[in-house]
Amino acid sequence: MSFTIAIIGRPNVGKSTLFNRLVGQKLALVDDLPGVTRDRREGEARLGDLEFTIIDTAGLDEGAKGSLTARMQEQTEAAIAQADALFFVIDARIGLTPTDRAFADFARKANKPVLLVANKSEGKHGDAGAMEAFALGLGDPIQISAEHGEGMGELYDALAKLMPEPVDEEEDDEDDAPLSEEEAATRPIRVAIVGRPNAGKSTLINHLLGEERLLTSPEAGTTRDSIAVEINWKGREFRVFDTAGLRRRSRIEEKLEKLSVADALRAVRFAEVVVMTMDAQNRFEEQDLRIADLIEREGRAMVLAVNKWDLMESKGGGAISGLRRDADHLLPQVKGVPIIAISGLMGEGIDRLMQAIQDAYALWNRRVSTAALNRWFEEAVQANPPPAVSGRRLKLNYITQTKARPPSFVLFCSRADAVPQSYLRYLTNSLREAFELPGTPVRITLREKANPFAHKRKRPS
Repeated sequence: MSFTIAIIGRPNVGKSTLFNRLVGQKLALVDDLPGVTRDRREGEARLGDLEFTIIDTAGLDEGAKGSLTARMQEQTEAAIAQADALFFVIDARIGLTPTDRAFADFARKANKPVLLVANKSEGKHGDAGAMEAFALGLGDPIQISAEHGEGMGELYDALAKLMPEPVDEEEDDEDDAPLSEEEAATRPIRVAIVGRPNAGKSTLINHLLGEERLLTSPEAGTTRDSIAVEINWKGREFRVFDTAGLRRRSRIEEKLEKLSVADALRAVRFAEVVVMTMDAQNRFEEQDLRIADLIEREGRAMVLAVNKWDLMESKGGGAISGLRRDADHLLPQVKGVPIIAISGLMGEGIDRLMQAIQDAYALWNRRVSTAALNRWFEEAVQANPPPAVSGRRLKLNYITQTKARPPSFVLFCSRADAVPQSYLRYLTNSLREAFELPGTPVRITLREKANPFAHKRKRPS
């Protein structure tokens, strides 16, 4: 069982910067604006030869019961309950505040080992604030600068005294062995949940988890970081990323929202399957189509989830058929993409959604035999020969699959630059239909076959 540490403290003392330093990458959003972090975020951290799980939390702050601030603190309390030890972080440049003193009592009541971390201690101004921290009664303050990496040696020494002795694992080298196909099929599927603000992404994930793990609110833009959670659904493991809502670029003004959107786009690139959520009452708006096009261009498997279906008056088969027609008409580049009507709040359609994710993942990994591929290719070209361009006939030789994830093919031909895009779309749609690849991004790259007579010069007449 991994040793777990929760980073706590009031807002804007540098908790997320310390988190990023310890996990070795910029996973958590960082900004000068207080209260950037809202949900708790976990990561695998390393400090020297010490390995542990670290939890970044929202800043401890008081708020009215039921408010967003109060529920942020509930997330922090859950992280403290989960942790084996705490990093209590203060801002050494500002010194102690009444809020620091109040929450030092809160940390003591947790009855867990606490390391007092005086962050932002670089330079002369940090010393005075760090000395004030002795008054908290939480032991000697460890002066660090998470941003510049100073004081990590002192933090290591203090942490090493708290952590249990490492257990020797004899078969450790086996982890580096390549995975078999069967083992790869059982690895967690990476899923990103994306969509416009307030489409119900966090509510959906909370239902999958069976707990209020992620903050939800009627206010658009509650989620800021891309939070990853582990989900086991009927024996299959998933790593699901909740992301910030994606608005039109012209409406993104604040620096923090730009950071959140960039974080969401990274989650899409990291994912294998992307679930695009839409509000059932405002579906297929322009921004939905832009997001779907982005997912296709990134080459990710896609599932459309029409959320808040419980609020729709008409929910019969005709309404579902209408969704299918709209999706195929408005998103021809992913024709046949799975579209599932769900209610993240009520739990409707969740089984169908999870099965659709697994099916989309399987299609995304599909490989087609070269023999079957070229039989289809000959029939497709005979049924609809390529047009002549500038009076010259295009010669299409053969096609082969170069990789999966997504299915990608190379078509060898005589003049690659002359093949019309319309004909390429015909081949793509025909291939998708012939090999049952609905909704999966399909890539066909044109490559000119080498001319064996190119080195020979024409004889003079």
